[in-house]
Amino acid sequence: MEGYLRSFEAMVAKVGAFAWGPPMLILLVGTGLWLTFALRGLQFRKLWHSLYLALVKRTEEGEMGDGDISHFQALMTALSATVGTGNIAGVATAIAAGGPGALFWMWITGLVGMATKYSEAVLAVKYRVVDKAGHMSGGPMYYISRGLGWKWLGMLFAVFASVAAFGIGNMVQSNSVADAMKATFNVPFWVTGVTLMILTALVILGGIRNIGRVTGILVPIMIIFYMGGALLIIILKIQAVPAAFMLIFENAFTPTAASGGFLGAGVMMAIRMGVSRGVFSNESGLGSAPIAAAAAQTKHPVTQALVSMTQTFIDTLVVCTMTALVLILTGVWNSGKTGAELTTIGFDAGIPGGAYIVTIGLVLFAYSTILGWSYYGEKSIEYLFGEKSIMPYRLVFVLFVGVGAIAKLNLVWSLSDTFNGLMAIPNLIGLLFLTNVVVRETREYFAAEKADLQKKTDAKKAVPSS
Repeated sequence: MEGYLRSFEAMVAKVGAFAWGPPMLILLVGTGLWLTFALRGLQFRKLWHSLYLALVKRTEEGEMGDGDISHFQALMTALSATVGTGNIAGVATAIAAGGPGALFWMWITGLVGMATKYSEAVLAVKYRVVDKAGHMSGGPMYYISRGLGWKWLGMLFAVFASVAAFGIGNMVQSNSVADAMKATFNVPFWVTGVTLMILTALVILGGIRNIGRVTGILVPIMIIFYMGGALLIIILKIQAVPAAFMLIFENAFTPTAASGGFLGAGVMMAIRMGVSRGVFSNESGLGSAPIAAAAAQTKHPVTQALVSMTQTFIDTLVVCTMTALVLILTGVWNSGKTGAELTTIGFDAGIPGGAYIVTIGLVLFAYSTILGWSYYGEKSIEYLFGEKSIMPYRLVFVLFVGVGAIAKLNLVWSLSDTFNGLMAIPNLIGLLFLTNVVVRETREYFAAEKADLQKKTDAKKAVPSS
């Protein structure tokens, strides 16, 4: 039996190496570049307008469109699943292995990933459906099956996503919380598990509207809390910031010399770590976030898509950058440590009690990821087995939160990481074959917006001045 288990683990490792290997990363970034070209750099031209829609305006004018939650709540639900351990441990891993230059390649991945995230949301809203309970259902499984007519490929995505939800979106997160609470506050694993089960049940049993309300409050608080600590360290070391950015740009294109506990890294390692950790952090192209975007109250797919693409900007260009700057400014990036431990050391070196900020941030990030991924898994299960499967799924999901807090998860981590990466294959196929739909919807939206603006201008000119 033990031999079979080892063989199975080896097979999972091989599939995982492919799922997150160079060919897949090239395909993910390449799709982002293609969509950036097809949309004429929309993520750069419309960035500030998108941020205004997401963070200031939040809702559309006039009568609300179909949907279950607001633009802002849809964005926060997606961010709840995206802003997680990758922003704390993933960034540290990238810097520790690839040097400061890895951050530059994370930026590049994030910038092209914004076009991918935008396209995912356009298709998610356009091809979404209303289930028997009157709730919106959408995501890659729907735009693949309805847009391309390939139901089998949509089902394949749903299978991958439902498995990943129980791993990367559930047990792996609760295990990270339990470890952090034990190490910092000496809280027993089972206490953390039971507490997380209760807190998760209180939210997800109420469905997406409840998840949207909670994440709409929790996500801004946790991001501001974590970024506040990082910003304080950056301000205290403000004179070293220009040199830190110089180091980032230099090491993005030249090898990073060995120093301290850092063994040195070539440019290819910086690119590989920056791209892989960037994709892992912001999930652009994996197909998870459009499931939340499909639930948004909106009258046009493009409106929600503009909001959705800010998710990648906030996750990678803002939160990941803050973590990396702390590591570089405090000088701990070359200490030989990695992961969450390195980030904890960096914060503790920057300000008194910095370790507590990282621990609390890790707990909040992981819990919010559980909430976001519970919805992704729910919609995947619903697609496969129908509306009657939703409540049983929620109950089982809550149970596995407790299991994850006390279990050893080597195989679970490998499986969930692998299936998380495999989600990208059907999703990218859908994005590439439906690019013309994304471009058409975008052109029609902005043409109508321009015509409406012209009409308002003409109307003002026609009113005689008193």
